[in-house]
Amino acid sequence: MRRPSTETNKTAVLPHQPEPKEEQLSLFSPEAINAIRREAARWRREVHDPLTAKRGAWKKDFTTVSGMEVNPLATPTDIARLDFNRDLAFPGEFPYTRGIHPSGYRGRLWTMRQFAGFGTARQTNERFHYLLDHGQTGLSVAFHLPTLYGYDSDHPASNGEVGKCGVAVDTLADMETIFDRINLEDVTVSMTINSTAPILLAMYLAVAEKQGADWKKISGTLQNDILKEYIAQKEYIFPPRPSMRLITDIFKFCAESVPKYNTISISGYHIREAGSTALQELAFTLRDGMEYVEYGIRAGLDVDDFAPRLSFFFNSHNDLFEEVAKFRAARRVWAKVMRDRFGAKDPRSWMLRFHTQTAGCSLTAQQPYNNIVRVAIQGLAAVLGGTQSLHTNSLDETLALPTEAAARIALRTQQILAHESGVINTVDPLGGSFFIEELTDRMEKGCFEYIEKIDQFGGMIEAIEAGFPQREIWDASYQYQRAVDSGEKVVVGVNAFKAEDEDPYDALYISESVTGDQLAALQQAKSRRNPKAVADSLQRLRSAAADEKVNTMPFILDAARAYATVGEISDALRDAFGTYAEPALF
Repeated sequence: MRRPSTETNKTAVLPHQPEPKEEQLSLFSPEAINAIRREAARWRREVHDPLTAKRGAWKKDFTTVSGMEVNPLATPTDIARLDFNRDLAFPGEFPYTRGIHPSGYRGRLWTMRQFAGFGTARQTNERFHYLLDHGQTGLSVAFHLPTLYGYDSDHPASNGEVGKCGVAVDTLADMETIFDRINLEDVTVSMTINSTAPILLAMYLAVAEKQGADWKKISGTLQNDILKEYIAQKEYIFPPRPSMRLITDIFKFCAESVPKYNTISISGYHIREAGSTALQELAFTLRDGMEYVEYGIRAGLDVDDFAPRLSFFFNSHNDLFEEVAKFRAARRVWAKVMRDRFGAKDPRSWMLRFHTQTAGCSLTAQQPYNNIVRVAIQGLAAVLGGTQSLHTNSLDETLALPTEAAARIALRTQQILAHESGVINTVDPLGGSFFIEELTDRMEKGCFEYIEKIDQFGGMIEAIEAGFPQREIWDASYQYQRAVDSGEKVVVGVNAFKAEDEDPYDALYISESVTGDQLAALQQAKSRRNPKAVADSLQRLRSAAADEKVNTMPFILDAARAYATVGEISDALRDAFGTYAEPALF
């Protein structure tokens, strides 16, 4: 399923930070390391090895979910080169391994954001009010497939899909209904939309405008990550380069007009859902981010004018420690890349801010209540890793869109983590663990190795065109499935601990009447608009899109205000850019 983009924790960032400390501050002396190495050798020889030789191990595979070998016992010898200033430092200071906010969750909790959207705009509005009434602190919109692909609900390609995997949005009228009685200055809104991101952003801004909201005060996040579509999710419309132009147009427009809005959520979530390892998710996501930065600079933007509004979106899977290490490594790699590769001067440009969603691909249709436990572990990993925003999946999302009861349990999972577990009381609670620090270092090293390989292709777009990240993910997915099929990786309730008889689960059903209701709403919106204003706005958009020097966003906004449909605006862009067909890859 498509997942929500990120929203930042609004804890204030210090405007002026000390320069990153360059002096070395090793945590271990050579004498201590040598002594521990000798003691470790003695312990293995006299204690560990004789016992394991006698008893053996109860299973063959002690690797992570991603198949990474796990150190059976970490000691200071595994992190002997760890330098406090270079590798850890303090929270809120470069390289941000321990978090981007000095006070962690003591200053403010993460944003609790449940992904929602189904059926008609009115049904989604009702679900939003339900979630807000139960303590949710941010909204996240899921759109149905036709909107994601740039089709209206009455298009033949939309048959059978209207309102099924998200809310149907055809015109500005639908967006007005979705946010009815929701003040957009008071609530942050995340929108999971990519190919048609500029269109939905334009409609969102038009709604805010009609509410009388100040664009300079509204905040939220647009996923707007087209590169992961070519890599993993495949919900693209236009070829890569014009798609990148639309993204940089959004960067420019929002830097000037909507300065608090996060213009992109660079998403590893879907890369992981497609079968990647944790390391591949980390590396491909950050390299996608680097590609966006490079294109922004090429478009004439100063890196510090748009980089502070970049945000990320990661998956949190079942392997607790692997996920925590991934999140910590992500901050460190991004800080180094932004400072050293792109020359960013603003500390906010160095800070990796991210939303996390628990792993939809880990949920099982068998024994679905087991998914509550999985989600709790995954949510804990995200919090221990320092996420700014979190979506916890509902137990039934492998079967259908979540019921209200299942969504409430998922939200309560976050609230229990925040208010009962105690994990928020200290910053980076696993920092300094021999095992976590070693695993974080391995994640960082592996990430830079992948970045170097992609650089050798000439960049991420060139790597995508060559099929490199796609093949890496296919191979990883195949290896994982083989491990599950053979029983090396246990999935409770699927290949072990099965139940003979399971009670059926009452999943949410989207009535077919939704299609009729949506088509009626679409026809009503069309009947009320000015046809000439629509046609003129679309023609101006075609002309603007044909001129690479022109920013398309003001023209998309004008079309949205005229109640042009998602399909009509997408068709105007198709006329200018063409469409993309992925080459055959083997």
